[in-house]
Amino acid sequence: MELNPENTIYKYFSDFSDVQKDQFGQLGDLYKSWNQQINVVSRKDIDSIYLHHILHSLSIACFLPFNPGSRILDLGTGGGLPGIPLAIFFPEVEFLLIDGTAKKIKVANEIIDALGLKNAVALHKRSEELKGSFDFVLARAVTRLEKLLPLCLRLVSKKHTHFLPNGIITLKGGDLKDEILEVSKHNEVMKVPISKFYEEEYFEEKYILYIQG
Repeated sequence: MELNPENTIYKYFSDFSDVQKDQFGQLGDLYKSWNQQINVVSRKDIDSIYLHHILHSLSIACFLPFNPGSRILDLGTGGGLPGIPLAIFFPEVEFLLIDGTAKKIKVANEIIDALGLKNAVALHKRSEELKGSFDFVLARAVTRLEKLLPLCLRLVSKKHTHFLPNGIITLKGGDLKDEILEVSKHNEVMKVPISKFYEEEYFEEKYILYIQG
């Protein structure tokens, strides 16, 4: 049963502080416990939480290390993925997690509090209600790109501080050709296979999509 990070996260990442190791160590049990009350992860998936959800979320860190002081929005976070694992990974980066479903945000907030994360806030909000700007907007399997881009682009800051210009980073799987084609007239989409970073078969048809803001 895979409910510890030893053979998943630590297989690919090291150099964590004791605090980060403790937070990652708690994360699986916290999700398992809360998922019995409020379904934020598929029940058949919960025993693979580290591989299927936490390591998947951290693929964004492989793609683009966020600079200290960055502001990141996790749109449609559900129960806090990918925002919470990334907030542990990048303790000097500010994360705002939003979702339109109150009970899912309750889970995200309870986990943030249990872990003592000071750099993450979860709000029951829709993107249309949000003001301000962010270096990157993240979305994990939220909706099709043609619907996602209008929700995100206005929230991307024009002040670039990373080696990639600010923009949208989304995690998706399967055949994305038609979805990318729908937006390619106006937006260039960079598609990066997650199998570039991880060797597990689970990631073979999973991708990071980046769209410049």
